[in-house]
Amino acid sequence: MKRPSRLYSRALSVLLPMLIMGLAIPFNAARAEVPSGPPTFSNPLNIDNVFFPFVPGGYKEFIGSDHGTKTGAIDYYLTETRTFMLKGKKVKTRILVEEAFEGGELVERSFNYFAQADDGTVYYFGEVVNNYVDGVIDNHDGSWLVGGAQKGDPPQAEVGIASVPAVFMPANPELGDAFKPEDLFPIVDETATVVGVDLDVLVLGEKYDGAIKIEETTLLAAGSEFKWYAPGVGVVKVQTKGETLNLSFSTLVQPQDN
Repeated sequence: MKRPSRLYSRALSVLLPMLIMGLAIPFNAARAEVPSGPPTFSNPLNIDNVFFPFVPGGYKEFIGSDHGTKTGAIDYYLTETRTFMLKGKKVKTRILVEEAFEGGELVERSFNYFAQADDGTVYYFGEVVNNYVDGVIDNHDGSWLVGGAQKGDPPQAEVGIASVPAVFMPANPELGDAFKPEDLFPIVDETATVVGVDLDVLVLGEKYDGAIKIEETTLLAAGSEFKWYAPGVGVVKVQTKGETLNLSFSTLVQPQDN
């Protein structure tokens, strides 16, 4: 799940020469330290995490640029759900569909699966990715799922199989928290670190209060991507070198002080 591009999951062209040359790849030891124990999912569809709320039927639009090319994105918060098996138990997840556009053309559509544990932490059960070239699905690079593919998934998709879901958003993120929303190297890899809290963020003339700033890095590519999450809204701004993406419309509204 990347914004504004899937630079990380497509960066094997950088990684493979390093492997061939036998160069050591540094391992980032940051793990999901919050929470420390295995999750319990009593009501997984009730995703009310303040920084990653899920409102069935919700909708968000983003606009931005990638080295001068106009980009955009749309998030659809579906009412449908998907069930995963986790250690012999069924866990229902919410489905977030993300579409990414470059120069007005669809370049990616991904189906992302989330559930909230009893402690308020949101877990990521994976995604099925459709990457487009000239309006036609070209590949499914970056796809991974807890337990692997299910009936109805693209039959030609090579889906990475994870045994457990990953921490996507802690219940109470604090400065310095580090966790791995994607942890299935070399298919996907991502380390998220909270680098700012209680921030005011101005996005296209709209101010969001109490936001957190997360830095995302990966073993699959150099550089960092920064995301700002506002309470009650989720992601409102994404920035990396040469690329920006800003929330332009949302049916998810930040709570207002009385």
